[in-house]
Amino acid sequence: MTNEVLTPEEMAEVDRKAIARGPLPGIGLMGNAGSAVAQVALERYPQASRAHILCGPGNNGGDGYVVAKLLKEAGMSVSVWADHPPRAGSDAALAAADCPEPVQALAGFAPESGSIVIDALFGAGLSKQVEGNDAQAISRCAEAKVPIVAVDLPSGVSGKSGKVLGAAFQADVTVTFVRKKPGHLLLPGRSLCGEVIVADIGIPDDIVTEAGPRRFENGPALWMAEFPFLELDTHKYRRGHVGVFSGGPTATGAARLSAMAAARAGAGAVTVLSPVDALVANAAHLTSIMLRPAETLQEIGDFLRERRPDALVYGPGLGGGPETGALLIDMLTEARDYLQAIVLDASALTSLARQADAFFVVSTREGAPSIVLTPHEGEFGRLFPDLAADKALSKLERANAAAMRAGGVVILKGADTVIAAPDGRAVINSNGTPLLATAGSGDVLSGLVAALLAQHMPPFHAACAGVWLHAEAARRFGPGLIAEDLPLALAPVLRELLYSSGCSGDCVSRFLPKV
Repeated sequence: MTNEVLTPEEMAEVDRKAIARGPLPGIGLMGNAGSAVAQVALERYPQASRAHILCGPGNNGGDGYVVAKLLKEAGMSVSVWADHPPRAGSDAALAAADCPEPVQALAGFAPESGSIVIDALFGAGLSKQVEGNDAQAISRCAEAKVPIVAVDLPSGVSGKSGKVLGAAFQADVTVTFVRKKPGHLLLPGRSLCGEVIVADIGIPDDIVTEAGPRRFENGPALWMAEFPFLELDTHKYRRGHVGVFSGGPTATGAARLSAMAAARAGAGAVTVLSPVDALVANAAHLTSIMLRPAETLQEIGDFLRERRPDALVYGPGLGGGPETGALLIDMLTEARDYLQAIVLDASALTSLARQADAFFVVSTREGAPSIVLTPHEGEFGRLFPDLAADKALSKLERANAAAMRAGGVVILKGADTVIAAPDGRAVINSNGTPLLATAGSGDVLSGLVAALLAQHMPPFHAACAGVWLHAEAARRFGPGLIAEDLPLALAPVLRELLYSSGCSGDCVSRFLPKV
């Protein structure tokens, strides 16, 4: 697998193990890294009048010295700039000694029109604020609007969190090594990387596996083996039954969006659980989706016992008052034997923020149903205020801590959505689109995830698949998208996904007609 995301600490461990195991020493790996960057610079900017290579004192700077030597040998005019020499005896010092270009003080750096800049100041392990001559160099590049090729990560971006530490380059292309780092995928780092190229520098995949990475970039390769396929002898209830709770007569649309998404995503049966005074409003808009009155704990319990739904959606359109959270806690307590999985969104999360401790007691109790929470940053901050306020935590770390506390999967939404499991796994979604910034799109996501849960996809995989499919449907649809478009927009994405999954023969023909 190549979708692992390595933290800076894990990458350092991979480097150490690769050097210890051989056959390449550290300077050999550095040579390969510098060669990958130089190749990109020559391919992308063959007409550049000069390459300015900015070198820091660590291994990132060592890569820069290799780049300078190779570009010079290729016939490009080169200038090397640095404030501090590499540590004596280090691989970077060996690379600097092998570089024929004189090193100029960084304070005098001023890029000219027609040149390019190779940013080799700091790599993914940066943990301090960028200031002084380094920050001035970043500012001068921005003013000159010259192309930037970043080595590993644009200097100033934290590889751990994607946050900007003081100042950061806006790269046109970033060449990283072995695997991506969180800073390539989390905002604002992702927007500063430009195109990201992952270069092979000779470190085998098994060394990456030994590092035990727990973070991944989202995509079908991560969850396709768990994706539900239809069997010839299936029937609607074997495809899963989803129950969706509706709000009152003026707030029924959110539940119907969730219900339709659940149906489009493969649930064989979907029931909207409606307050009595909203039955007419819901009935006017529902055809294949069933409708049932259920507003008291007794009525809900009767439904759960009689119909045994495989997954529920609770929250969209329900209102954020304390009664919403109280009913959920009672349901999780008294009807837990009949609950298998539940997706919590919108008003449920807002309401639970007022009774979070009571919720965490029942959500983490032995025998509790599988729970998926889908907060955006505002809802997350209300439900987990201490985690949201801790600026030292990355989005990955916040989501993981929340998942552990809640005993369920957390989908922390945004342009860089993170999906986290209580066991420490986390996935960063990279196909997000601003087209999803429209009312109701989150309701669709909840129904989509519930449908996958109802088809017995493991909760973490269902959440990852749901987020990716949701974004992909929006991207394929394009401008003009509203939430009502999303359920139907899932159909071609599902079709292509299944045909391209490597699943051939009966497993595809059973699901889709040939076209």
